[in-house]
Amino acid sequence: MGVTAVVVLAAGAGTRMRSTLPKVMHPLAGRPLLWHALTAARGLAPEHLVAVVGHGRETVGAWLETNLPDVATAVQDEQLGTGHAVSCALDVLGPLTGTVVVTYGDVPLLRTETLAALVSAHQAAGNAVTVLTAHVTDPTGYGRIVRDAPDGGVSAIVEHKDADAAQRAITEINSGVYAFDAAVLADALTRITAANAQGERYLTDVVGIARGDGRPVGGLVAEDAAETEGVNDRVQLSDMARTLNDRLVRSAQLAGATVLDPRTTWLHADVVVAADATIARNTSLEAGTTVAAGATVGPDTTLVDCRVGVGATVVRTHAQGAVIGDGAAVGPFTFLRPGTVLAAGAKVGAYVEVKKSTIGPGAKVPHLSYVGDATLGAGVNFGAGAITANYDGVGKYDTVIGDGAFVGTNTTLVAPVTVEPGGFTAAGSTITDDVAAGDLAVARGRQSAVPGWVARRLPGSTMAAAAERAADTTSHHPATPSAGPAAIPELPGPLTTEPGKASPA
Repeated sequence: MGVTAVVVLAAGAGTRMRSTLPKVMHPLAGRPLLWHALTAARGLAPEHLVAVVGHGRETVGAWLETNLPDVATAVQDEQLGTGHAVSCALDVLGPLTGTVVVTYGDVPLLRTETLAALVSAHQAAGNAVTVLTAHVTDPTGYGRIVRDAPDGGVSAIVEHKDADAAQRAITEINSGVYAFDAAVLADALTRITAANAQGERYLTDVVGIARGDGRPVGGLVAEDAAETEGVNDRVQLSDMARTLNDRLVRSAQLAGATVLDPRTTWLHADVVVAADATIARNTSLEAGTTVAAGATVGPDTTLVDCRVGVGATVVRTHAQGAVIGDGAAVGPFTFLRPGTVLAAGAKVGAYVEVKKSTIGPGAKVPHLSYVGDATLGAGVNFGAGAITANYDGVGKYDTVIGDGAFVGTNTTLVAPVTVEPGGFTAAGSTITDDVAAGDLAVARGRQSAVPGWVARRLPGSTMAAAAERAADTTSHHPATPSAGPAAIPELPGPLTTEPGKASPA
């Protein structure tokens, strides 16, 4: 089954979209409508693939040049009908022989398999033209397919406004997608006229010309009528988004993924979910995200252009451009920005933001922290409330934390700065100088007390009353002094970052 050319018509204004964006550039499952049409066409492996552009051609052409540079373009300066649009394409392609398929840039559900079936039927029957048709419940507004008896060939396509009562009762409609013999198409396009109310040259007229020349015209009924539907307004766009998403989710399920709630799971067209991965409710996987076997993503998670490794878990997270390694754990309520890389077994927990940083194997950033422009080595513990101060208002600077280092609670690391392997920062410190391997860095003022300050400055307050009651209790039960552990005079306070753990002696 060879296909000489596929022509994708994408020149229409799409006025009912009420948008400055060309209709064919509106996104569906993360890709423009035109991408879906061209991807289906490309599956036929045609010798030539051409998109006819017109309205918004600067935008559409620039997108094609960047994303699909192998697709040829033809320009329809004036929108003078579908027949005129195909003529513009043939002017670019030159003389052709063989099969030419014509489809549309706003028919995103049409699959390669359906186009291939159309081509096969066309070539097997030796038709001059083969029309892709569909049976619909309400054919109002569509051209009706009138067939010959008894061979079932297509004798005419009658527009709704021109149909009589018997023809309007026909439920088989014209999708506007065709397979043509190239020579027949080229000849017929020179013979169609604009003698109609709209003053346009319609591709439909090629069917009548072929029939008038005594050439066979056939029709193939699409198995799923939804594939032939076009997008004309935002309501249809959202309806198709749901239909396509159902198809994508079902495909992932049949390939072995577990999707706990298909109704609230959204997948972009180029997302890959491996067998034995689990996707929980309210999860959106976008822009080429991949999820490996055994991983769990969701609930309440959005991943954009991310890679999730084998056995990783990602819960209530928003991430973009992140790599999440095998067995890593993310969330809940986590924000991973572009350039984030989590090595195997790393953990990034609740209310943590990470940007353009690498979190090493087994390293932990458990909660309430910001890590930006940093490299954390293997086994690093990054305490609650600690941050990298990577921006001075002009430039961004790097922080490096070596293997096995311990960053205490509420530490501020003022970049550029390095904590060497095994280094330790005391809770509440502001670190501006490098910390050597195995050293303790303490950078905080000593605690001082002003006795009786509350009673003098806030008399009559709740705090003052509480302090007075405490003083009365203490006066009746004086504390017994404790010798305690050996003093460490150079330390300004406890070093522990977690309650209930003893400070290093």
